[in-house]
Amino acid sequence: MISEPELDGGSGFEGPAPLAEPPAPTRPAGRRRPWPWALGGALAASLVWGAGLYAYEQREDAGPDLGGYKPVEDPCAVAELPALAGALGKRSQSAGSPVLSEPALHVAHCTVTFGPAESGPEVSITYTLHKVTDPGPEFDARALDQGSIRTIDGLGERAFFDDRGEEGGLLRILDGQAEVDIDVSRQYSADADGTVEVPDTDLSGIEVPLTQDALALLAALKK
Repeated sequence: MISEPELDGGSGFEGPAPLAEPPAPTRPAGRRRPWPWALGGALAASLVWGAGLYAYEQREDAGPDLGGYKPVEDPCAVAELPALAGALGKRSQSAGSPVLSEPALHVAHCTVTFGPAESGPEVSITYTLHKVTDPGPEFDARALDQGSIRTIDGLGERAFFDDRGEEGGLLRILDGQAEVDIDVSRQYSADADGTVEVPDTDLSGIEVPLTQDALALLAALKK
């Protein structure tokens, strides 16, 4: 016969098991607190990298190296041209044209007359300073498009002379970011009835004194 639970002296059910204590927290494997010197090294490396990047950006913003050349409003004011004066006569007058002065480009032009102001030979100077782009490829293309081209050694980075015989000639110079064109030509005039007077000045061989004065002009444009 099955006895009643209360008759056996118990409830017939076991009580709940005692709760286990929670495990103590442990630090995950492989994670250690960084040492102070490691944080300092990382910060220093970051600062050095940032400074290098800033310096690089500053160099980029500064543009190309102009090689000492400076913007000049009137190149004839700094061009003494003594060799041309010895060949063509006393320097009589000069005149300048408006200047193009922009962040990317500076252009100045002027004209000098030697001998009589009305009939003496003229020397035109154009000074172009490229502040952003490389003028080399375009310089070669324009020079080769001229007439009789001769290379002039020892003048700037490279130079070409367009020889026009007794009519004069054009000297084109490239030196880094600077271009200098010097054109020597005869000056024609007309009398009252429109007859053109042909000057008797022969400009053959003008490239010799022209080259001498061009060397001095390149130096003057850097002062």
